Amino acid sequence: MDVDMLLSELTLQEKAALVIGKDFWHTRDVERLGLPSIMVSDGPHGMRTQLHVDVETNVGGSEPATCFPTASNVHAGWDREMVRRVGEAIAEEARALGVGVVLGPGVNIKRSPLCGRNFEYISEDPYLAGEMGLALVQGIQSRGVGTSLKHFAANNQETDRIRMSSDVDERTLREIYLPAFERIVTAAQPWTVMCSYNKINGVWASQNHWLLTEVLRDEWGFDGLVVSDWGAVADRVAAVKAGLDLEMPPALDHSELAVEAAVESGELTMQELDACVRRVLELVAKAEASTGSAIGGAGSAIGGAGSVTVDFDAHHALAREAAAQGIVLLENDGVLPLSPQARIGVIGEFARTTRFQGGGSSQVNATRVTSALEALTETYGEVPFAPGFTVEGADEALAREAVELARGVEVPIVFIGLTDAEESEGFDRTHMDLAPHQVDLVTQVSAVNPRTVVVLSNGSVVSMAEWKDAPAAILEAWLGGQAVGGAVVDVLTGKVNPSGRLNETIPIRLEDNPSYGNFPSHEGHARYGEGIMVGYRGYDARKLDVLYPFGHGLSYTSFAWSGLRVETAGSVAGGDLAARVRLTVTNTGERAGADVVQVYVRDVAGEAQRPVRELKGFTKVFLEPGESRTVELALDQRAFSFWSQVTNGWEVEAGEFVIEACRNAREVVLEQSLQVEAPRIGLPLSMSSTAAEWLADEQLMERVIARWGDDAGRPPGLFGNEEMMTLVGNFPMDRLLFFPGNPFSYAELEEVLGEVSAQSPAPAGS
Repeated sequence: MDVDMLLSELTLQEKAALVIGKDFWHTRDVERLGLPSIMVSDGPHGMRTQLHVDVETNVGGSEPATCFPTASNVHAGWDREMVRRVGEAIAEEARALGVGVVLGPGVNIKRSPLCGRNFEYISEDPYLAGEMGLALVQGIQSRGVGTSLKHFAANNQETDRIRMSSDVDERTLREIYLPAFERIVTAAQPWTVMCSYNKINGVWASQNHWLLTEVLRDEWGFDGLVVSDWGAVADRVAAVKAGLDLEMPPALDHSELAVEAAVESGELTMQELDACVRRVLELVAKAEASTGSAIGGAGSAIGGAGSVTVDFDAHHALAREAAAQGIVLLENDGVLPLSPQARIGVIGEFARTTRFQGGGSSQVNATRVTSALEALTETYGEVPFAPGFTVEGADEALAREAVELARGVEVPIVFIGLTDAEESEGFDRTHMDLAPHQVDLVTQVSAVNPRTVVVLSNGSVVSMAEWKDAPAAILEAWLGGQAVGGAVVDVLTGKVNPSGRLNETIPIRLEDNPSYGNFPSHEGHARYGEGIMVGYRGYDARKLDVLYPFGHGLSYTSFAWSGLRVETAGSVAGGDLAARVRLTVTNTGERAGADVVQVYVRDVAGEAQRPVRELKGFTKVFLEPGESRTVELALDQRAFSFWSQVTNGWEVEAGEFVIEACRNAREVVLEQSLQVEAPRIGLPLSMSSTAAEWLADEQLMERVIARWGDDAGRPPGLFGNEEMMTLVGNFPMDRLLFFPGNPFSYAELEEVLGEVSAQSPAPAGS
């Protein structure tokens, strides 16, 4: 496709039309130039593709597709390769349905456990979100299908998400809410990035030039297309000027006419419009090149249903394998794994009516669903079952039957969780609690049979402090996709050794969460008052106990770590500081299994407020019993950096850093310290700098003392009066000259300052 030729031949009206969708799922085609449309579709964990949509209502049934584990589960596996494989399979199904771009993944940070869409998001940690999101994007795009990285940016709640403003300082944006996007954009160039509904500091994301152009394109080098979330555009002309290329879906003809009028009036230049049109054409060209399809005529689409054959059996098996990897063993008093001869009883309606995905735009019409009850029956033959409750709520008679069943079996397995009515896109939860009748059921069953096992189905964390000590074992299965029932049984029986790790902290109380009191928004504003102290960073900063720390997860085997070595290279000044971390992992147990090595960085001596520790590397290693393997992780300069609002850039403070090899965010196994040399951070000293800043500059004070100090070498005037400096050290120098006892004038200090500045290198950021 010759993009330049097409761009030169398009009329203003055609250009205005091309930057707005054709319908709910297609870009515009241009019949006279043979330009086809392409189809986009929801699909973070499976395709929700509507091939037959009512023109008036935009409502239609979705085509059958594999529902892979949601982000809550698959990314708890901490397994990049598994996520890549899932991405490849999603792309195969997308191509079979004629879809050119999959609308995902979502890499928004899990700021609060109450966010109704947390099941679609990866983690509370930006590094983990970036690495796992990158793996999914690479997997999908390796098969010639585009992705849409979303929702850009600071979209961390469902409450009033269409109108509210996320009020967040730039350091917090840079360190918490933007890094996952940056990592994926710079490493994989997703075909599209989707802007969010909300405002950021009062400016709509859809028309935020700083976000969409200055950061995304100019800083990160994004060369793809920016698309709106569906209905996110408030002002199409302002959005074009900000760098939003494609509005979805079409707003009747309002946006189209507004763009035409703006060009004709001069409010919008043709160059600005052409930049957006070019990126739409380039997206279509990418889809054409990846499918090998010829450009069709009016109404044609690249690809087409049936152009790729999908092995749904293989994809179901992959979904089961992936879900098992993401299941987290929270507790185990030795009851698991179950023996093949175990006399089990199954309790809980969720064992039969599987909660395997969340509600909203990501909901997949699954090709099949395997319940845990079905999978247990396949493994153990006919097993006693008592629902204990209904999906709708409590039932005392069913609960009594369940307790009686528990008395007569060796191991009761209780399936509980959240319903679609309790968590979904479109609303946030107001609490973390499970339904009281489910909690009562767990405690009653555990009271009559202490070998009780609990299996959870939920898209974000739930309160557990009240009952976690009652059962013998707890499995967190999350929303594990259409094959989660089989995956749970694989873990229960030991066919799969659990290796999932928590991708979000489970707090003791909701009130302990760092965002509590600022979540959700109020009067149209969400105040991100916790700043960078999100998730485990916040619990650590306040020294709060947690129920289960970020990164926690048990196994049926044991592992030992040894031989930590940290080697550094490069320099901060050169911008290429790097560290190579090596350690040996040994499976010291009797079962094969996988371990996750988590590497955190701790700044010991820096003056900037930093989290206690931050995840900066991880790897997953599978070992046979007795096997050892040396793993290696690389840390770049960013791993040691913070965003300085003084220099408006990434900076590293000189001093001691500790590299920690951890099992989770609270359990350090091995550590090694290193010294980092770095330039002083700050703006050049001036007469507006504080007296304390002057006093801290050794070169400057040497000259001041040499010129005005006493015979003992003490600083003159206020500089030598510790008591006064305690009171006025934060005053700018030009405000202190009139205090009595100062032997220097304004001009004399400026002269000394000039001498030092001429001989000293500028501090970082100057």
